[in-house]
Amino acid sequence: MREFNSPLPHHLKMEYQPPKGTRDLYGKDSKLREYLKDTIKSVFQKYGYQPLENPCFETISVLNKKTAGGSEINKEIFKFKDQGKRDLGLRFDLTVPLCRFISNNPQIKIPFKRYNIGEVFRDGPIKIGRYRQFTQADVDVVGVESSIAEAEILKLVNEVFNQLKINYTIKINSRVLANEILEYCSISEDKFEAVLLTLDKLEKIGNPQLIEELQIKRISKSSIDKLLDVLKTKNSLDQLSIIAPKGVAQLRNFVSFLELFKVQNYKFDITLARGLNYYTGTVFEVYSLDSNVKSSIAAGGRYDKLISSFTDNQLNYPAVGISFGIDPILEIIKDFKNKLIMTKVYIISISQLEPSIKLLNELRKNNINADIELLQRGIGKSLDYANRSDIPYVIFLGEKEVKNNKVKLRTMETGEEEFLTLEEVVKKLR
Repeated sequence: MREFNSPLPHHLKMEYQPPKGTRDLYGKDSKLREYLKDTIKSVFQKYGYQPLENPCFETISVLNKKTAGGSEINKEIFKFKDQGKRDLGLRFDLTVPLCRFISNNPQIKIPFKRYNIGEVFRDGPIKIGRYRQFTQADVDVVGVESSIAEAEILKLVNEVFNQLKINYTIKINSRVLANEILEYCSISEDKFEAVLLTLDKLEKIGNPQLIEELQIKRISKSSIDKLLDVLKTKNSLDQLSIIAPKGVAQLRNFVSFLELFKVQNYKFDITLARGLNYYTGTVFEVYSLDSNVKSSIAAGGRYDKLISSFTDNQLNYPAVGISFGIDPILEIIKDFKNKLIMTKVYIISISQLEPSIKLLNELRKNNINADIELLQRGIGKSLDYANRSDIPYVIFLGEKEVKNNKVKLRTMETGEEEFLTLEEVVKKLR
């Protein structure tokens, strides 16, 4: 039998690899993912959010709504037809399916606080921590217009990343403020989305490429110069109050709630715009400060018009939410997996299979993660398997042990061996 970590035959290596931008997860990598999701979920539930699950695919008419992802995201949708020739697509986030759900359930009690942890799909660029199939963990509040909702969400962000021991910063801005700045720079409203998509990349691309992209998008030199001047000289809300009074008022109200909730590690960033088209108010992104992951690890904002767009404006529910990127966060905490123990003890039977299985059942009954040598190989191969699987303890059960109603427990790290009763083993391994 071929071991899982043995190399594939050469002719299979390329043909049967996972599709580009996806990967298989096994063992400690998968266990770390479950640990992360469980940690985040526990905080979600602590803050009063209820679970909601949606299909992984939606009709194209849902995903392609003008008020949803926008033109850039629409290019990245994986599209297909079912056997009934209906046009479908894999979801690119968890927010649009939520809005579709609310529109189908107008009787839902408000405020509606939901969380969803699931797979999403985008046929976009691939880099460290970014894949074409990835996992998001979302919380959203529907039906609350006040900035108290997003302030509580950012307090939740504090708790999640503090628990994960990740050093981070939260950038905040307002799409209302951003739109007012573009108006001040004499940029027409039909070009807001295109300009904001470019502006959102300023930190990565720098001013020269920003100018080049805006010129390609037919923004005049005078508007570009005016925009660059605002970005260079207006670094505080006080300086922006004349240019963008509504946006500044919105952010000041937001900040007052952040202070009330004692939210930590946030700062205003005039260039933050968020790439999705549906944002209407406050926006925020979270970045790791001391890792090789440069993209955001959580992001969100207010989208007060998206739900109404699914109901012909019959349900005008304000909404705000944030999405945690499971995959980039995993890149940051990947060293944690060395501390995760999946199987605590491995039983090696020495011609004592029946009592070994009884022992296995007792250990599992006592909530100890236990496994047994199923292939009944020799001691050498069994120990090698336990060692390569990072199992910290091994139990040997032979005729002598059965006769004395004890087991031989080996600590793999030191090689120390003890003869113990079942009760003593349970106490030690707990």
